[in-house]
Amino acid sequence: MPRRPQRPAGPKAYVSREFTEDDIRHGIDKLQRRIAEVRALAENRVQRNGQAVQTAELNIQETIREVFGDDSAEYDRHRYYYIWEGDHQMGMLASQIQRQFEAGIPKAVAMLEGLIGRLEEKLADLRSLGGPRPPAALSDLDIHPRILGGVADLFADGHYANAVLDGAIALTHYVKEKSERHDLDGANLMRTVFSPSNPILAFNDLKDQTDRDEQEGMMHLFEATSLGIRNPRSHELFDHHPQRALEYIVLLSLLAKRVDEASKMKRS
Repeated sequence: MPRRPQRPAGPKAYVSREFTEDDIRHGIDKLQRRIAEVRALAENRVQRNGQAVQTAELNIQETIREVFGDDSAEYDRHRYYYIWEGDHQMGMLASQIQRQFEAGIPKAVAMLEGLIGRLEEKLADLRSLGGPRPPAALSDLDIHPRILGGVADLFADGHYANAVLDGAIALTHYVKEKSERHDLDGANLMRTVFSPSNPILAFNDLKDQTDRDEQEGMMHLFEATSLGIRNPRSHELFDHHPQRALEYIVLLSLLAKRVDEASKMKRS
C-alpha cells in the first residue's frame, strides 16, 4: 500500500511562474496527455502494483513540476501525487487496495483538469491584458527564418529592444549576402543595393515609371531599417512595448521575404 511522504514543516514561499502563451498551450497539451494515461489505467484494468501505475504517477509529478515550476504552489501540493482515494489502513487486502486505487482514477483526472483550468484562466488574463505572446506570436506570423533566428530567444525572454536591433542586423547581413556587397553597411548599403536607377537587387523589371517608383519606395523602406530601427535612440520605443517591437519584427520579416523575391541585376 502506498505511503504519502511527509512534507517539510514550516511555511513555504511560493514563486509563480511568468507564463507566455506558448508556455500555457504547451502545458495544457502535456496535462492532457497525463489525463489520457490515467484513463488508460482504468480502461486496461491495470493492477495497483503494476509498473504502468508508477510510471503514470511519476509522469504526473514531473509534468506539474515542468509546467508550473519547482517552487510553485501547484508542484508543492502534488510533488508526491499518487492515484488513491480514501484512508489508509494497516492490513488492507489486495482487493481493497485495488478498489481504492480505481476510485482514485477519476479523482486524478479531475485534479489534472483543474490544473488545465488554471492555465486556461492564465491564458485569458494574458490576452485580456494585451500582453506579449512570445514566441507563439512569432511562429504564428511566419517570421522569415533569417529574422526569427536572431530575435526569437530575445523576444521570448522580454528583451524587446535587443530583439528588434538583432532583427535589423540580421536583415542587413542578409542584404549583404544576396548582393555580395560586404564592403558596405547601413543606409549606404541599402541605397546602393536597391537604387532605382542602377540596382544590384531589383523587385521588378524597371520597365516604366511605376516599376521605378516601387523600387525607390522599397529602397527607402530598407534604408529606414538602418536610419530608424538601428538608431540607438529608437530603442526606448521597444523596451516596454512588446507589441510595438513585434510590429517592427514583422516589418523586418516582410523585407527579408522581399529580398528572397528580388532578382540580381547586371549593373551598368
